[in-house]
Amino acid sequence: MPSRPVLEIIQNRDFLLATPEKSVRAVAAHMKKFGAAAVLVANESDGKLIGICTERDLTYKVLAEGLDPKTPVSEVMTRDPQAVGTEKTFGYALHLMHEGGFRHMPVLDPDGRPVGVVSSRDALGLEILNFRKEVEHKEALAEIL
Repeated sequence: MPSRPVLEIIQNRDFLLATPEKSVRAVAAHMKKFGAAAVLVANESDGKLIGICTERDLTYKVLAEGLDPKTPVSEVMTRDPQAVGTEKTFGYALHLMHEGGFRHMPVLDPDGRPVGVVSSRDALGLEILNFRKEVEHKEALAEIL
């Protein structure tokens, strides 16, 4: 259900983390090894999120531009990505992803450290049907009011 907290969606799920100086080749290999579509990039000194690197970043910014695979991930990652706290609902995260046109959203603890990633893929199945019904219901109520 979209009303579930994102923490419930990500609990017991691993996510990938890299530091900004890692090469895009190393990040891509890590993604391949674990079948992941995104890697969160955190500052090594305090562990706070500074970016996200997705398959799209690697394709558009590295491969399509002919960048050297030794390029640090910090040069191609999406900096300061939109993120949600653990107390937010999955529906809220889905809404932000839809509005922003992206598929992955970091989940952060109150100190700004990553604790996981939610993905639009998490919404497959009945969850997306229920979310659509909820949105349509809210839109209908907004029109009435």
